[in-house]
Amino acid sequence: MSSSNTKFSAVTGSARKIKDNAADWHNLMLKWDKLNNDGFQCATNIVNMRNSQRDQQPLDDFPPAPACQTFPSAVQQQAAGAAELQDECSRLQAVVDRMVVIVAKMEHLMSVQRGIQDLEEFQFGPEGRTLPLCHSWKTQEFEESSRVLLAAFSQELKLKQVILQELAHTAVADLHMVYLSCWLHQPFIPAQTRLALEALLLETGHRSL
Repeated sequence: MSSSNTKFSAVTGSARKIKDNAADWHNLMLKWDKLNNDGFQCATNIVNMRNSQRDQQPLDDFPPAPACQTFPSAVQQQAAGAAELQDECSRLQAVVDRMVVIVAKMEHLMSVQRGIQDLEEFQFGPEGRTLPLCHSWKTQEFEESSRVLLAAFSQELKLKQVILQELAHTAVADLHMVYLSCWLHQPFIPAQTRLALEALLLETGHRSL
């Protein structure tokens, strides 16, 4: 065990809650990243299916073949394709639903952090305690860090929900690529958000100085 971890191994009270919160933030973000990868695979499958359906549509320049030759197989293929598309959409919906749960848990962490902040202000006044709970941050800085993280993931969740609603109903290939790119690269969770988490883990002793 590092000296940093030794220092924080027996912390109690507000310091313990803040340390536990930081670990929870880390675990929730790992789960989010796993879901993001799963969702991207589902979204890619949906786009490929929609492109395949578009490519299989008959050209208007050619007269249709006799119904007795094409109708049964065409209907069966369309039904099978629709069922597969619906299954993939359901999988993507399940991913987004689990992301909703993660953001709800992040909101709870934010609520806990606000509670710690309120308690500190009640005990020590608006300026808070004079000595830091962990390395150097004041209690308010933990609350501000949590607010940054929650805002980022809340906005990203809204984007994911829009992509979920629109992806299977879009026939424009370029727009499909935009949706896939947005899902994969997560514009509302920039590198600064990851740095905020690393700073939180460092301050609470989960990362060694």
